Amino acid sequence: RPLLACRHSRWRSFLKNNLTILEERYWPTPWCYESRCQTILASVLRSRLPDIKYRRELLPLQDGGQVCLDWLDVTVKENQPLIIILPGLTGSSQSEYIKSFILTAQNIGIRCVVFNHRGRGGVALKTARTYCAANSDDLEEAILHIKKLYPGAPLMATGISLGGMILGNYLVTRGEKASEYLVSAMVLSIPWNVFVGTESLERPLWNLLLNRHLAGCLCDSIRNMRKQLEGNYDWDLDHVMKSKTIREFDSRFTAIQFGFRDVEDYYRSACLHDKLDNIKVPLVCLSAADDPFQPMEGIPVEAANNSSHVAIIVTARGGHIGFMEGVIPTNTYYSDRLYGQLIKGIFSNLEEIKDIQREAMYYAKGESGAHSDGDVKDGRTVIQNGVKDDNAENGNSIYETCEDTNRMTENGSKNETPVP
Repeated sequence: RPLLACRHSRWRSFLKNNLTILEERYWPTPWCYESRCQTILASVLRSRLPDIKYRRELLPLQDGGQVCLDWLDVTVKENQPLIIILPGLTGSSQSEYIKSFILTAQNIGIRCVVFNHRGRGGVALKTARTYCAANSDDLEEAILHIKKLYPGAPLMATGISLGGMILGNYLVTRGEKASEYLVSAMVLSIPWNVFVGTESLERPLWNLLLNRHLAGCLCDSIRNMRKQLEGNYDWDLDHVMKSKTIREFDSRFTAIQFGFRDVEDYYRSACLHDKLDNIKVPLVCLSAADDPFQPMEGIPVEAANNSSHVAIIVTARGGHIGFMEGVIPTNTYYSDRLYGQLIKGIFSNLEEIKDIQREAMYYAKGESGAHSDGDVKDGRTVIQNGVKDDNAENGNSIYETCEDTNRMTENGSKNETPVP
């Protein structure tokens, strides 16, 4: 079974009651369980999903920029539940993992709007500003706009990879204010600790190749935006476009653009692993222990064990936004099934969610009650790094699986990480 890290609370009870998938074992596709294979093949298989016909809205921003909101309206009822979804590093509303979540919500009757980052979704930049993991100002403007359009509609937010980091930044920096607009949130495959993730992605061979591929995608984006980014700025675009890794790109461009002292200062601000106490919205986080963008040691399981309203679910396998399952993978993945159960449970029990929100408001750090998945039944609960692993009762400890993954790393073929 997956690890569920969350203290004894209404939120944990809600998840146990509504996410029956947590009682199942996650069986990754047996011939494709290695993390990077999961990551790449899941993307290829999901790419078969047809493009979605959205209703497009261009949202002007206070600084003169703009973002693109792509709406999929299942119904036109004013108070119909709504989810805002944030793509990853180079993603958009037509990214395969976004379409997968959109279709899951559509099948339940939930309308969605995709928040395309500046310069994404086929919309040109209007100012010399893009986006980063440590700034959620654009998201805040979008949420305020949506709540102005539909003040009575319950709103949930979902972020994938970098989109999850931006959503996490919003939850951390806005605190109680965020709970006035959002009933709940979910993040998928996010790099909690950017330093750990970046170090992982810089390890040869395969992780470094993945790193260089993503850096190349970022450089291509800058090349396409060059007209808007040229001028009397502190960055050298020719130098930026020679970046071979994400760290180099962030050092030469992102950190400078957003006013950080250096890339370390930017990464420190982008980290979420040490800021869970600032979150006041019920949050679910799904991660894989073998995610090449965030190794297990970067996932803040202990912090979640002490939180009443931040729950982290960790599977032993799954890669980065992978989570394929079954001998023959289909268009339904473990992450999609979990997401479907979560959003159905949330929007079917809004009064209970309000009680959980109130509990989150009064949550105080250091209270007793930290707990991991399951109850101790036969004395076989394992303690690893201070975290209870009750999966051990079935002889299937997630940490034992992680040890297997670590051995793979020593042979040069494990998982590693920074940011989509």
